[in-house]
Amino acid sequence: MDPARADAIIGRLLNVRHAKPGADAILAVEDLYAVSKAARDIFMSQPMLIELEAPVKICGDIHGQYSDLLRIFDHCGYPPDANYLFLGDYVDRGRQSLETISLLFAYKVRYPTNVFLLRGNHESEDINEQYGFYEECIRRFDHKLYKHFSDTFAWLPVAGVVADRILCMHGGLSPDLEHLQQINSLPRPLSR
Repeated sequence: MDPARADAIIGRLLNVRHAKPGADAILAVEDLYAVSKAARDIFMSQPMLIELEAPVKICGDIHGQYSDLLRIFDHCGYPPDANYLFLGDYVDRGRQSLETISLLFAYKVRYPTNVFLLRGNHESEDINEQYGFYEECIRRFDHKLYKHFSDTFAWLPVAGVVADRILCMHGGLSPDLEHLQQINSLPRPLSR
């Protein structure tokens, strides 16, 4: 994706900072497809276990709480001035999952060495269909867009190691895991 297009998408998503809390960003469906596809291409090139250098800010569940995500950036710095590792659960429960995941994907595309995203349990279709992301996509756009995001989620890495010392992931370790490098042998794309 052209950096200018990524910047324009980020700009539109950040414009809601000055609107009433909870206001939906004006999103063009073509931009959502493009940013999701560009992010997927990056995820496909990354290993399942990503290795990062410090300093990096590590963030847990966002769950569609877009205003909380913006507050994190306001407080800790916006990419590329700050590096981030997000541990999953970007969507569901909150009312602005599309803004949340689109901004994170756009930052990943624009600043691929400053923003890292891992898969959580809410980046799967069976969970999305119960907790709100599916309904939000259908209400605001259509099933095809939802499916496109789901396909991108299937390529997200599942774990990260910061400075060869800090293991990060959304959930716990499998009892079958004996060596961290086994994570890289997990099949991709991960279904449900």
